Amino acid sequence: MPTPRETILAALHARLSALPATALRGDALPERVPPAGMLILRDGEPGEPEVTLSPLRYHYQHRAEIEAVVQGGNRDAAFDTLCASIGAALATDRTLGGLCDWDEAEAPRPVDLPVEGAASLKAAVIPVVLHYFTADPLT
Repeated sequence: MPTPRETILAALHARLSALPATALRGDALPERVPPAGMLILRDGEPGEPEVTLSPLRYHYQHRAEIEAVVQGGNRDAAFDTLCASIGAALATDRTLGGLCDWDEAEAPRPVDLPVEGAASLKAAVIPVVLHYFTADPLT
């Protein structure tokens, strides 16, 4: 049985997989970026939980990361469209189907990355804070 953390990250990946961009989880950036862009979900860090007693609960603000990458001629517009689609996908259900208390993306900080012999990339890491609790920090 998967842990709440894994269940939430899998639901976030499923939400990203519904977008036109190719969505991977924990993979390396491939040599070619599809025309609609590429998203790579990184599990991130759960951070230090706040603990409540009776009943015992560990409340996390888990920072996952989405690497958003586009390549090609109209990179600025494609990147803007990709970021907006991520925001819209997250806003449709901030609890990921009731699996977490809240999810919230932070603003991307885009960078242009030159690629030898190919069109440059426009990329950013988009932090997503997942608020949830569990009864055990290992589950």
